[in-house]
Amino acid sequence: MTNHTLSGAQMILECLKREGVDTLFGYPGGSAIPLFDALLDSNIKVVLSRHEQGATHMADGYARATGKVGVVLVTSGPGATNTFTGIYTALMDSSPIVVLTAQTTRPSLGKDAFQECDTSGMTFATVKHSYLVKNSDDLPRVMKEAFHIARTGRPGPVLIDLPKDVMAGPCNAPFTDQLDLPGYKVPTYAPAEAVEKVAALIKKSTKPVLLVGHGAIISGASRQVKELAEKLNAPVTETLLGLGAFPETHPLSLGMLGMHGTAYANKAILECDLIMSIGSRWDDRITGKVEEFCKNATIIHIDIDPAEEGKVLMPDVFLAGDAKLVLEQLLPLVGKLDTDEWVKTVQTYKKRYPLTYPKQGGLRMQHIIATLYEQTQGKAIVTTDVGQHQMWVAQFFKADYPRQFITSGGAGTMGFGFPAAIGAAFGTDSNWPVCCFAGDGGFQMTEAELATASIHKLPIKIFVMDNKYLGMVRQWQDMFYSKRYSSVSMVGNPDFVKLAESYGILGLRIKRPADAERVIQRALAYNEGPVLIHCECEEEDNVFPMIPAGAPLTAMLTEPPKAQLEKPTGST
Repeated sequence: MTNHTLSGAQMILECLKREGVDTLFGYPGGSAIPLFDALLDSNIKVVLSRHEQGATHMADGYARATGKVGVVLVTSGPGATNTFTGIYTALMDSSPIVVLTAQTTRPSLGKDAFQECDTSGMTFATVKHSYLVKNSDDLPRVMKEAFHIARTGRPGPVLIDLPKDVMAGPCNAPFTDQLDLPGYKVPTYAPAEAVEKVAALIKKSTKPVLLVGHGAIISGASRQVKELAEKLNAPVTETLLGLGAFPETHPLSLGMLGMHGTAYANKAILECDLIMSIGSRWDDRITGKVEEFCKNATIIHIDIDPAEEGKVLMPDVFLAGDAKLVLEQLLPLVGKLDTDEWVKTVQTYKKRYPLTYPKQGGLRMQHIIATLYEQTQGKAIVTTDVGQHQMWVAQFFKADYPRQFITSGGAGTMGFGFPAAIGAAFGTDSNWPVCCFAGDGGFQMTEAELATASIHKLPIKIFVMDNKYLGMVRQWQDMFYSKRYSSVSMVGNPDFVKLAESYGILGLRIKRPADAERVIQRALAYNEGPVLIHCECEEEDNVFPMIPAGAPLTAMLTEPPKAQLEKPTGST
């Protein structure tokens, strides 16, 4: 079948429909007009952001909440460059998005035309793959390939650069479902002999730990992870992005490990005789000093990306394959281990080193998070920005379900949390509330998206955790730079309640711990649109446990050193 009557823009939209796209996030401009014009006659929902970075984070949040591909549409030049932070964020966390960037006309390429930039060249290091389409008849093939590459294997962002005349001109090529991608092979099952070797190593273990990462969520392996943990009677710890892959309220759960992970998870890692990573890439925030990490333990690594083998540390066995499929291979080959004493030991650590926070003093972020957790009974989709509040959400909001905890891990992108919540709200049909935790610093980077949330009356709960500091940077300056506070004060913050009200959004305020329960109840009951809760928190609270960057796990601090009780000696 040919489509002689379709323009390039119309062909793009028909291809989007064939890929199941019902929503896209974007911002128009001159070069993008042909595609935005065609959208007027389409049933694809267009969410107009207030900044292209916001649009890209929305598509990312949509993708993480749903498992589907998020789509972004922006114009050329600055419209395209404004997406780079969002594209990089998606790449670092293996999130599937397709970014459509308009481009100047083909005859103007390379001539410094108005709003021209080498978009595909500039984004080369931040995408899984990219295209510059110079022939409109290539559009059906390119669109098919882009979505396939974005969603399969290790997911990631794919960029398609679209000259204006390619979109405006006719497309005479037929739709295609054929894929011809030499060299692009998606691992599925691991070699049987390697799986058998892993099973034999597991059977020898008496102190195993399962390390579960984001890859387990991406592959849909949560059920298999739980079955394996219970079958082996093995404790489970998770990465920041792996939270929810295994129920955190499960008796075998150790919560998050690493720099700000639980003390009991890190102690278990120090003592285990076998660690099996399921979809984790051994991030530096987990391993600390690599030479000291699990140096006496057998290391097994399951990952769909063969490039991860030996990249950070060399495993005893690497299983290249899809986490869900590889676990299905492994499960029939293993049984309960002699781990009763090991599990008792770990449970003792959980009682000895619980996650706590001071109850005296002013309003603590931990108290806000714990109160929301109690009132929702853990049934909420939670997004975060980056910093101290992010770590406290990871500690005190126990994620029991995959795709309920959405945050920027690898890139650590401030400004991510709020637009990601907007994307998640568009993507989910759950009755669970979508709750965003953002610091006063990060929130101001994308706060213009209050307009987007207000226009669409999204029932998002936005907790602005205001401690008047760039809190995590201040914490490092506190602990490692002799309290020399440099450029971390957020003096000049707006009244966030009045800011919300200026967009027609309900604004609430929490100043005292005693107010938290009542105000959060009101926020959760409000469903006529967004609600912003301005939480005026303790200014100099620090996140513990903490392992200093690059230090071994044995250097973990469970409480602040006494020297921290001194006042700052130099501030700017």
